[in-house]
Amino acid sequence: MAAEPSRAASPAKSPETYTTQPPQPKEKKPGQLEKWQVDQFFEKGYVLVPNFFTHEELDPVKDAISELVDALANKLFAGGKIDDKCEKAGFYQRLILLEKQFPGTAVLLHKLGILPPAFQALWSNERLLNVIEQFIGPDIAGHPVWNLRTKTPRNEQVTVPWHQDNAYLDESCLQTLQPTAWIPLLDTNANNGCMQVVSEGHKLGMTAKHTCCAGGTWYVDLSEEEMVKTLGVDLDKDVATCEVPYGGVLFINNCIPHRSLENHSDKTRWSLDLRWQNPTKPNGFHGLKECVVMRKADDPNYVIDWSKFANTDRAKLQAKEMGKEIDDDFNAAIYGPWMRRWEIVHHNKHTKAHIAHLNDPGSSWHA
Repeated sequence: MAAEPSRAASPAKSPETYTTQPPQPKEKKPGQLEKWQVDQFFEKGYVLVPNFFTHEELDPVKDAISELVDALANKLFAGGKIDDKCEKAGFYQRLILLEKQFPGTAVLLHKLGILPPAFQALWSNERLLNVIEQFIGPDIAGHPVWNLRTKTPRNEQVTVPWHQDNAYLDESCLQTLQPTAWIPLLDTNANNGCMQVVSEGHKLGMTAKHTCCAGGTWYVDLSEEEMVKTLGVDLDKDVATCEVPYGGVLFINNCIPHRSLENHSDKTRWSLDLRWQNPTKPNGFHGLKECVVMRKADDPNYVIDWSKFANTDRAKLQAKEMGKEIDDDFNAAIYGPWMRRWEIVHHNKHTKAHIAHLNDPGSSWHA
């Protein structure tokens, strides 16, 4: 077996990236946060804003998700993977029933990399961009990494352990502030898989040492011991459980440790996470995909060009970078360049797929 690339913690520190506010807009714009909320984002690393969206604003997103589920059900049925498309099941139940018939269905949906128009509209929502301007300034781009979270109940594959978002990217972006909006499509709580964050875990501006991969997943993992040692946090008092109501938004930065709890309810906990940054700074996505520019300070009439970004499948780019074209619509394994960066301490189907391509002479990064 070929030797794996060397992996180590990222020693670079950039506290100012995550704690320094840009000049705030002089004019009041719809959706803008109060001063104390902006202060909390930079001081604590997160801010929860309840009742940001109306349910009517989120209905098109739910409709788009339903269409994605329907398309996947049809594909699974045609491929002989399921016997029942569960067409009469509701929005929060259908994916659970499909997952029972074909374990991995939730992951297949998570892997879809094409951005529906309803997702585009939410990502570029004027009020949402007005908040992001308060965090990074008037030049705004959407980051290549966005996610539809398909958290079915008691499913390890969709329960994300402690991590910093920087751990999935390369080190070129460690001085780039990348705010994330986490938007659930139901009331979230500790029983159905809400988020937890480690308050002030971003203040050193450092990405701690992660390992790969957690349990049977493709996720990197940040141990609590490493968090305490490297980031100087106190997990007895700094962990905040963020129960976000339907219509609310949780804003976090790319350096704060966070995780999602397991879903013990009887519903799918649907959510989206959307990210932004200054378009002139490195995005850290391993050179695979550029950002999509959403606002330009010098062009108030700028119109977003979604054509290339929305139709470029990130999952296929990741697989191609790892030396493999996706040729199996029912393969629930996920692997990507972040697996190069951290020590693999636990093997599963995801890491085995990664190692297979590491040892493939045709791989684009054969060791």
